[in-house]
Amino acid sequence: MNEQHFAYKLRQHLNRGLHELPGETRSRLEDGRRLALARQKAAVRHGVLAGVAGFLQQQADHLRLRQVALVVLLVLGIGTYTVWHAEQSISELEVIDSALLSDELPVAAFTDKGFAAWLKSSAPQ
Repeated sequence: MNEQHFAYKLRQHLNRGLHELPGETRSRLEDGRRLALARQKAAVRHGVLAGVAGFLQQQADHLRLRQVALVVLLVLGIGTYTVWHAEQSISELEVIDSALLSDELPVAAFTDKGFAAWLKSSAPQ
């Protein structure tokens, strides 16, 4: 028997037993249910970054300062590498665009099948 089937059977059994309870007991149970629902906290939605910040703050309370500093340095290193790699890609594209737009490029190169190879060989390494 799986969990959902068990919960369904349990609910049916409890509902049958509810009708056998005295009226005073049922009214007390209903009052207790209403009171519990009134005191139930409403779910508060937070943004993703707020959730991440809360998680990190909770984890930082249990970590040593040295561990937190290492994680911050790791994140900064990854971020720096990502920016550097993006800059390198952009500069390579700038060189190719400049070669395409300059007068140095022969018109026949646009129709030549080896055009991509020519661009790669003429770009500074």
